[in-house]
Amino acid sequence: MYRTCELGLIRAISGADVCVDVTDEETLRRAADTIGPVDVLVNSAGIVGPNKPLLQTTTEEWRRVLDVNVLGTANTMRVFVPGMRDRGRGRVVNFASVAGKDGNPNLSVYSASKAAVIALTKSTGKELATSGVLVNVIPPAVIATAMNASTAPEVLDRLTSLMPMQRIGRPEEVAELVAFVSSDRVSFSTGAVYDISGGRATY
Repeated sequence: MYRTCELGLIRAISGADVCVDVTDEETLRRAADTIGPVDVLVNSAGIVGPNKPLLQTTTEEWRRVLDVNVLGTANTMRVFVPGMRDRGRGRVVNFASVAGKDGNPNLSVYSASKAAVIALTKSTGKELATSGVLVNVIPPAVIATAMNASTAPEVLDRLTSLMPMQRIGRPEEVAELVAFVSSDRVSFSTGAVYDISGGRATY
């Protein structure tokens, strides 16, 4: 089983077997040749991007976030899913965010990118519905990960206050959901959204 570093130019994950820049399709294809067949693909690469109002954002900031969060997800799917389809079985779990459903103020770039991942998942789930490859998406609320380590405390406090459980989620809680969605226990669900938001998600 391979653990793949997918954070591209951001940083390498300690202990990852392969580090790949998901914005570089050619590098991904070379990595796929090295790794071989993949049965479960979890797209968790992501960056937050600028924390400021839309009118203060720049085109470059938009491109950077969309390149990693949206095109990175699409790239890995285009590289690894054909093999799953050819073998007649596979599981893809994409990570979005509750921000992609609700929209977070001053995080328009991030929110839009995660909404795109949800739509991408729904479309691809339909396209592959009879192939044996299931494509689903998990949009977490705030989780205690390295990605949020640099988030301003006041921002975390505001986002946490939106969750009825009034706490930040734990990585192991999300991991349990990933394990379920990517397992054989799920066989009649594709293009679906599996919320894990401490009660924040309302649709």
